Amino acid sequence: MWSNIYTNSMKHKYKIIACLVIIAYLLPYYILGEDTHIRVHDNMDSNIVWYKLLVESGHIFSLTDVALPNVINGLPRSTLASSLDAMVWMYALFEPMTAYAIGQTVMRFVAFFGMYLLLNRHILRNQKLPFITVGVALGFALLPYWPSGMLSIAGLPLALHVFLTFREYGGKTPKYNWIILGLIPFLSNFVLTFVFFLTIMGFLWLFDWIRTKKSNWIFFSSIAFMTFIYLVQNYLLIYSMFFNEGFTSHRDELDLGHKDIPGTFNLFLHNFFYGHTHDLAEQLTIIIPVIGVALIVAAYRNLKPKLLLGLFLSSAALSLWYAFWYWEGWRVLKDQIMVLNTFNFSRFHFLTPLIWYICFALALVILWKHLKFGKVIVVVLLVAQCVNLFNLNEESKYSEAGTPTFKEFYAEELFADIEDYIGKDPSDYRVVSIGMHPTIAQYNGFYTLDTYNNSFPLSYKHQFREVIAPELGKSPSLENYFDTWGGRLYMYVAQLGESYMFTKNSDKTIEQLDINTDALEALGGDYIFSALPIDNYKTLGLQYEKSFEKKDYPWRIYLYKLEK
Repeated sequence: MWSNIYTNSMKHKYKIIACLVIIAYLLPYYILGEDTHIRVHDNMDSNIVWYKLLVESGHIFSLTDVALPNVINGLPRSTLASSLDAMVWMYALFEPMTAYAIGQTVMRFVAFFGMYLLLNRHILRNQKLPFITVGVALGFALLPYWPSGMLSIAGLPLALHVFLTFREYGGKTPKYNWIILGLIPFLSNFVLTFVFFLTIMGFLWLFDWIRTKKSNWIFFSSIAFMTFIYLVQNYLLIYSMFFNEGFTSHRDELDLGHKDIPGTFNLFLHNFFYGHTHDLAEQLTIIIPVIGVALIVAAYRNLKPKLLLGLFLSSAALSLWYAFWYWEGWRVLKDQIMVLNTFNFSRFHFLTPLIWYICFALALVILWKHLKFGKVIVVVLLVAQCVNLFNLNEESKYSEAGTPTFKEFYAEELFADIEDYIGKDPSDYRVVSIGMHPTIAQYNGFYTLDTYNNSFPLSYKHQFREVIAPELGKSPSLENYFDTWGGRLYMYVAQLGESYMFTKNSDKTIEQLDINTDALEALGGDYIFSALPIDNYKTLGLQYEKSFEKKDYPWRIYLYKLEK
């Protein structure tokens, strides 16, 4: 028995080592729990709270677009995740940080095994180079993914592996591949990535049909099947968009994309070399140079790496498309065709991490086989890339950056003290936050007039703008940020700019706050939670109540009440 275990272990030694590395990467979530440092941007300031609010709302299974009173006096249910989103049920079954850790675990292991299968069975299946296939798959699994994306990017290699299997084997494809295609939609985002991925799969099927004159309906059916599952999964969004008048979203007034040609070109270069905050591939220091050297070696050895060159150029093309989506020339069409203004067609670039790591694997094969000391060089390069990615784990990255831990950020005990001091049910009054993310108050059960969401009623944005109009008037950059996008309905202060995390160690004060308190009162506002003292609170008709802080939390909250 032991000899069989040893033999199997040696046979799969690289995969076992990779899995151990992934486990080590995930350990902080399970050991530290809520004391883990995790990403704030588009994570603790938004998605985590959205899941929590939805679970607590009692409207997970709503078939109509009801309003959730906790946020902006009625946030439409359709702006939050579907009841068929697996992350919703993780938050329903577990505490938020536990759900978050489970999500990270699923994401990392699916990314690893998906990329391994893609490389081993399709891209490099004739190479027999397990160190490269496992090493590149490990690197892909350790990428600093946007946490709430789940399998939106991390699951792309697995989905591509399945589709290529259907494409090659047709009706002989093992039946479990249908199950995989049916499960991925419940763990990923259709609008973010898979609508673009499935579009490319559709073009691949069409290309095959034209080239071979064969329809391959099984391949087509697999694409249609996954698309159908996504439509079912997004039933409420589809219903609210096409079958119900519902509300007019603030996205109807988006006015993004005013870059001139030099600005567009700079955005192209930045995206090509560094990526986007939601699709980081960490390609600059190792992957791009490796590809460059591999292409030079290929030219010297008279090789024809068509796939490598084609994918490399396609990555550049996707970055170029992304940049030109924000070129001012598009405004002519965006102003005339609503869907071009409300839907971000530039997001094909979310496919680039998949492309970069396929290119990385192909380039490493060339170095391994055709460069003197190539094997040693490849080992060093793979280890260096994986070490670099391992060091970007959230605990290391954000503890060094000095951002709060999960527990510190939401500061539940501190906000419980504020609730006790006010002494009323949170549903009986409304609050706004200054110098801090409003989702902190939302997480702690307060009903907020400010928020950060992907979509909300345009009419409310106009009402809220009246409250902060005097401050927006003092800052053209903030005014442009709010008016052209406006996803963050924040109590902007020109003096503070786009900074939302002032701790109790800050020596700043808000010297002259100019807000329309009458408009705030008209929205139902009762209290202001400010991370900084407001010097002119009396002239605004505010009453200073008390400041709150606790030893283990980074905030000092100044509580002001509107005098009515």
